[in-house]
Amino acid sequence: MSVLAQIQQRGDIIVALSVVSILGVMILPVPPFVLDILLSFSISLSIVILVSAVYIRKPLDLSVFPSILLMTTLYRLALNIASTRLVLLKGNEGIDAAGEVIKAFGSFVVGGNYAVGFIIFLILVVINFVVITKGSGRIAEVAARFVLDAMPGKQMAIDADLNAGLINEAEARKRRSAVAQEADFYGAMDGASKFVRGDAIAGLMITGINIVAGFAIGTLQQGMPLAEAARNYTILTIGDGLVAQIPALLISTAAGMVVSRAGSPRGARPSSRDSRWSSHTVTFHANGLPSGMYVCALDANEYHARMKMILLK
Repeated sequence: MSVLAQIQQRGDIIVALSVVSILGVMILPVPPFVLDILLSFSISLSIVILVSAVYIRKPLDLSVFPSILLMTTLYRLALNIASTRLVLLKGNEGIDAAGEVIKAFGSFVVGGNYAVGFIIFLILVVINFVVITKGSGRIAEVAARFVLDAMPGKQMAIDADLNAGLINEAEARKRRSAVAQEADFYGAMDGASKFVRGDAIAGLMITGINIVAGFAIGTLQQGMPLAEAARNYTILTIGDGLVAQIPALLISTAAGMVVSRAGSPRGARPSSRDSRWSSHTVTFHANGLPSGMYVCALDANEYHARMKMILLK
């Protein structure tokens, strides 16, 4: 038996080791280069989850998604704790005290203007919390309610098909299992969406604490000048917040795509038969509209000049 097959069969051990590792990241001090690796893995994992959510055909194809949401949320919170420890303990050493990833995100976004960097971070938090997380949570809540309400009707329809001889006992058992799995999935997604929303709130609070506490520690304990303390801790805090919020934004988007996939059995890829996008007339007019508006804008001055000449005549 191959190593990959053995790993797939012992998935419970992998989950247990992952939880223990996450707790270790929370408790033990993490060197900056290790934190860079963990943060890079967090971003890569969120991209993989988003791409997987795009290409599934139905929500049950990714039935472990609620557990993935919980584990990734716990993982990001552990990274927040580890990065906060580095920022507050070693922020006086410079903007590379918490690793190159946080330094790169903070320096690139701030760009010499701390107010602009903080505003961009707040915009990302608002988009994640108010728009995506709240919307996907509401979709999961409504979907769970409707799936549970429709469950008795689906069970009776399966029994009716079985009694009429349209399906055999094995097919009926398979359909009942699918109905139960669907109800369990949407119920779990309804609960898991609360973790994502709490993660967004915790990220905003951690960022505020980092800025205030870092500035106080730098000026009062370390004796840093005010300008240097503001520069170091602002860049580190904004970089830390962005590294945490970007994966959260991607995973929240993936959660919204998964729970909104109920009415689309083919997934995110539209079929040429039932999609109105396949109409050549619709596509032609949609593609021609921007170019037509551009031409009209170019000819506006000439049109007004001709109308003025006609009126003067």
